[in-house]
Order: sequence, then structure tokens, then C-alpha cells
Amino acid sequence: MLRNIQFILLLFILFGLSNCKKATTDIFYSKKYIEEIKLARKKVGYHMVQNSIPGASIAVSIDGELVYSEGMGLASKDLEVTVTRDTKFRIGQLSSLFTNVLYQKLVEEGVVNPDSSVRYYYPDFPEKRGKVIMSQLANETSGIRPPRGDEELEQMNTSIQAGLKLFKDDPLEMPPGQFQNPSCYNYNLLGAAMEKASGKRFNKLLKEYVTDTLDFENTVIDNPFMTIKGRTDFYEPNIIAQVVNSSFYDLRMNAPSMGLLSNADDLVKLGNALLAGDYFTEETRQNLFKPVKLYNDNMSQMVNGWMVFKDNFGNTVYGQEGTVPGGAASILIYPEHKLVIGFACNLSSSVHDTPAFMVANVFLGTEGKEESNKSKLK
Repeated sequence: MLRNIQFILLLFILFGLSNCKKATTDIFYSKKYIEEIKLARKKVGYHMVQNSIPGASIAVSIDGELVYSEGMGLASKDLEVTVTRDTKFRIGQLSSLFTNVLYQKLVEEGVVNPDSSVRYYYPDFPEKRGKVIMSQLANETSGIRPPRGDEELEQMNTSIQAGLKLFKDDPLEMPPGQFQNPSCYNYNLLGAAMEKASGKRFNKLLKEYVTDTLDFENTVIDNPFMTIKGRTDFYEPNIIAQVVNSSFYDLRMNAPSMGLLSNADDLVKLGNALLAGDYFTEETRQNLFKPVKLYNDNMSQMVNGWMVFKDNFGNTVYGQEGTVPGGAASILIYPEHKLVIGFACNLSSSVHDTPAFMVANVFLGTEGKEESNKSKLK
């Protein structure tokens, strides 16, 4: 019964676009791009059906202007609540992008120095063979190990700083600054160091410097013990690929790395804040997506949490996708076209795919010419 309702809702989404700027399905669109939007929403809807995604949000901006935004499907299968443009989803590793924005602002204000040792701000972090500096955490070149199994998901009522006990006494897996080794512990430690440097809790810093300042109305730390308006229910596939309610997790310890709630609209706002405006200084903006030099003069593929690459048509792309139990999200920025695409859904990603590339191909006019570059986000 519920699956039938979900399918009917998605059919309505696929074919129900009217001439109104805002419709009862909580859709916003620009008539200037009506044909692209019709095709893009069909692709997102089909992607959701094919992958049994209960609910999602999608948003697109061009030249800093929102041209399409929509909530699709169900936020709660049990209660038959539909997704709106204000529904909040778990965004996994995309949380680190918001944390990096905070880090950049604290660098601009002189609260932290990117070349300073982590121990300068957080003395409880033990000495290692090689000095770990702040910028290495931001670029995930510190040599800190990744989680073992699901240890980062199994903590309850643990603060960011208390969560460092999982890894802080372990030796580095590689010399700092020489190799890129993504690990959520880099951004957890970065969050803890920024707390110490500023004398403020991470949630206060995030609100003061990022979410309030940039008007991210639907980006907050996920707290399972609080009622959060607009938060979706969370789903994951079981061993036979059935969509079931996600297991209970407390991600507050991982707030800087993968513990935020957000949606497509706020992801697009994030992308636009990095491309233009006066939020960052010009020096900061120029270095945000500049790869860093690693061992043997190799250049990093990731910088400040972003993958930087060329697509099959030669377009520069800044992108990232993340998944966490109960949610997945992705963001793409095409700086030469001033195109930003955000996507978020309430199902853990078991299929290595994101509809963001399909939407990008529609707006770039490359639809049907080549396969997407999805694998380059991995």
C-alpha cells in the first residue's frame, strides 16, 4: 500500500509540472528553463523509483540565481508525509564542506593559523612522528587513520572532543602532508581544535559564522534526542535490498565530518557563496579549490573537502557526495558555467550513483552524449 502511494506520488512529480511558479507540490522553477527542468525532474524521479528512494530534494542555480527547486516523494513512509523544499536530510561527508567554510572564516579572522600545529590549539592531541598542522586536517593529508568497522557510528552521547579518544593515541598511518587519506577523524579533530581556539562550542561557531550568516535555513546538527522541525525519517536497504527504517545512530560526535542535516537549497547556497559574493576575501576564494602539493610533487585530487576534476567535455568541476546511514547527498559546481546543483535523499546510498550529473548534463546541453563522471567523486 505504502509503496503504491510512493509510486503514485512520483508519477505525479514526473508529469505534474504546471505553469505556476509555485505549485502545491512545493516546486519552484524559472520559466526561462522550463524545458530543461521538465527533463531534469523526470530523470530525478526515475532515479528515485529505480533505486527505491522514498524522498529527496533537488535544486539548481545558474549565475547565482535559483532556477529550480523541488521536494519529491515521502519524508515519512509510515505517516505518509511528503517531502517539501524545507525537509532536512542527513548529508554524510558533505558536512565537512560546511565545517571547512567555518575553518576558512576563522583563518581569515586570525583565530586559527593554517600552518600551526594542531597541538598548539589542542594540547591533548599526543605528539606524533611528524607535526600535524591545521591545513592538513582540512585537506585530509594528516596521515590519521580512517575508522575501523563502524566504530565512528557506535558512540552515544559523546561530544566532539570526547570522540577523539577513538583514534588520537594511535600512530599515524603515513607521514603528514605526503598523501591524501580521507577519514572523518580529520574533520572531527579540526572541529575540536576550532572549539579550543575560539573558546566556543562547534554548534555555536557553525551557527554564528555559517548558517545564520549565509541564511542556511535548513542546515543544523542532527540530534536524535531533540525534535527538529522538518527532519525526514531515515531509511536504508537491508540485506535483500528492501528499504527499511534505518538503525538508530547518534552522529553528534561526528558533526564536523558527517553529522549535519541539510537539503538541496542550502547546498546550492553553499556553492554560490564559494563562487561569488563578499563572504570570503578574494585570497581565500582563489585558494579554496587550488590542489595542494603532496609526496614527489604529486598534486592532490581533493582540496578543502572538494574533489576537483575535468569532466568528459573539459569542464572544470568541484564536487562531493556523501552517504551515512539514513541519507545521502551530492553537490556539483561548474564554475565556468556558474552552475550549481544540490541533491539530498533519505536513503543510504547502496548504488554508486547520483542524479546530480544527469541534471548537470541537461543544463549543460550534454545530455545523451556521454556517460556521467560520477566515479570521479569517489
